[in-house]
Amino acid sequence: MLHSQLESCLRECVQDLLPDADLSQVILLPCRDTRFGDYQTSSLIALAKQRKLNPRQLASSVLEKLSLERLHIKAELAGPGFINFHILPQAITENIAAACQSETPFVRRAKVSQSVVLDFSSPNIAKPMHVGHIRSTVLGSCLARLHRLIGNNVISDNHIGDWGTQFGKLLLGWKNHLDKVALEKDPIGEMERLYKLVNAATEADETVLEEARAELVKLQSGDPENFGIWQQMVRLSQSQFDTLYSRLGVAFDYTLGESFYNDRLKGVVDDLVAKGIARESEGAYVVFFDDKPELAPHPAIVQKRDGAFNYASTDLATLEYRTQNWKPDQILYITDGRQQLHFKQIFTTFNRWKGNTHVKLVHVWFGTILGNDGKPFKTRSGEVIKLADLLNEAEERALSVVSEKNPDLPEETRRNIARVVGIGAVKYADLLPSRQSDYQFSWDKMLAFNGNTAPYLLYAYARIRSIFRKNQDEFSSSFKPESIEDKDLIFSTPQELSLAKHLFSFGITLEQVAEDSRPNILCNYLYDLAGLFASFYENCPVLKAIDSEKTSRLVLCHLTAKVLQMGLHTLGLETLEEM
Repeated sequence: MLHSQLESCLRECVQDLLPDADLSQVILLPCRDTRFGDYQTSSLIALAKQRKLNPRQLASSVLEKLSLERLHIKAELAGPGFINFHILPQAITENIAAACQSETPFVRRAKVSQSVVLDFSSPNIAKPMHVGHIRSTVLGSCLARLHRLIGNNVISDNHIGDWGTQFGKLLLGWKNHLDKVALEKDPIGEMERLYKLVNAATEADETVLEEARAELVKLQSGDPENFGIWQQMVRLSQSQFDTLYSRLGVAFDYTLGESFYNDRLKGVVDDLVAKGIARESEGAYVVFFDDKPELAPHPAIVQKRDGAFNYASTDLATLEYRTQNWKPDQILYITDGRQQLHFKQIFTTFNRWKGNTHVKLVHVWFGTILGNDGKPFKTRSGEVIKLADLLNEAEERALSVVSEKNPDLPEETRRNIARVVGIGAVKYADLLPSRQSDYQFSWDKMLAFNGNTAPYLLYAYARIRSIFRKNQDEFSSSFKPESIEDKDLIFSTPQELSLAKHLFSFGITLEQVAEDSRPNILCNYLYDLAGLFASFYENCPVLKAIDSEKTSRLVLCHLTAKVLQMGLHTLGLETLEEM
């Protein structure tokens, strides 16, 4: 990898001159303005200022020590202490040829693999997954794919809501009002009906509330009948969740719900109290944050005055289990921004309690999906949109578009294209904005074949694949990218050079996404890649070229398709050979 080799050379020179320097601060990035070069570092300015040195003089000293002939890169000093790097033609042919040998071209695998736990999706038993689950599910799945691609060990865990006070009401409804035919037809729909029915009854009649509480106590005490019904609720819910996850192409390594940690909760609170981290307050056990101005007004209750445990105690027990059994370097929680305070409380409490774990705890929070009215996205009647209905509509709308563009395709083919495009469009539209921003849901925008959309990128990939289908001559059958050598390649036009250099930036882009859990960076990279390819294809004939020129351009087509496919797959999108 050219970028990593160049960055290593730069760091070695810095270390020779400044042995105490933190080399992780020495970073090489693509130039925003290619008139100044291909890569640039400004890191020496900060290093010099920390030591009260002249930044330009330090940069000049580093430049004198740099030996870049073997990399075929030219470096020059700029401004107050920048170093700009220009990739020379031989570096391009060498690195493009090397990329042809790789299953994952331009990806820089981590030198030291980290273990990363991702907690995402987390639907509630007996309730349908709705539009609010799409962001956590899609973002979490994308980050899991990304970390695996760059060489990290990933453990994904779906921490479902399968325990709590709502099950008293559900059990009461199940025993007295269950419609078995409806349950068989739509289990979650029937359980949702039962909950709403009993919940309304408890608000109107205190005795019904007491009956529900009694059913909950029986469940928590291990009553065989109630426990059996609860297990059936979990099984039926999980079955419908799995159907949706299958449609979304999402999978988990573990599904350890709240119930899994139930037996650990008392021990957690007892230990917090014994260590002076939690204390009794008005009958409850509470963690106070007097030393944290931001959290001081918001103490965390870990056990209620009636003895019941809550989300805080469950999340602490979950963290203890994960750190003890999985020993991760990082744990990422992917939830909406409304839970920021909760996770600040949990992380602060856990670090006080288990201060020697050295695990990095990160709340990857995101904004809200808005409708055309600028308010949270709901149905016209004001109800939350079910995720299954959203995906169904995405596929149907995509089918209309596909049928209009390609009416002669067989229906089965059109429906498969519509499935890939429709669900891909929903995912991509969710990942494209900065995750902390709210975004407005628009079918017209997300299904458009122009602009930064899934259909545009999927079509760009299919268009490249069509080049190889059209190229059915003797030359085509002998074109084997894995056997390409740098002497076989020649890149001379501005469009060829721009496309090749952009391909080199794929690995850096993935690292930037992983650094701050922002897939929108990858979305924008792929959109730029598709645009550069379009310019290349328009200005550089591929199939009509001859000899080395044709080989070189087919290699660029091959690698562009490969990177597009890897990038889209990382985002969670399938690709199509034809559209």
